[in-house]
Amino acid sequence: VEATTTLDPSTEATILAAADRATGRRTSVIVAHRLATAARADRILVLDRGRIIEDGTHADLLAACGTYAKLWASYHKGTADVEEPGMNRYP
Repeated sequence: VEATTTLDPSTEATILAAADRATGRRTSVIVAHRLATAARADRILVLDRGRIIEDGTHADLLAACGTYAKLWASYHKGTADVEEPGMNRYP
């Protein structure tokens, strides 16, 4: 379970802003299940069953119309729990 799962949006935004300040310009690896968190990254790796299936910026991945783009679209429709066929949410 992601650490911010049970937080309200305002508190989550405060924590993410603090993390941004703490990491500064250093390389940081962030594991995120929430797409809004992932979208803030300079580079996003999309994994399926332990393998990288997509790699790029938020804009690049949306333009590619792949798994990330489909998940992003469902997230914005309010159906973020809809699984992409073939995606293994739990090992």
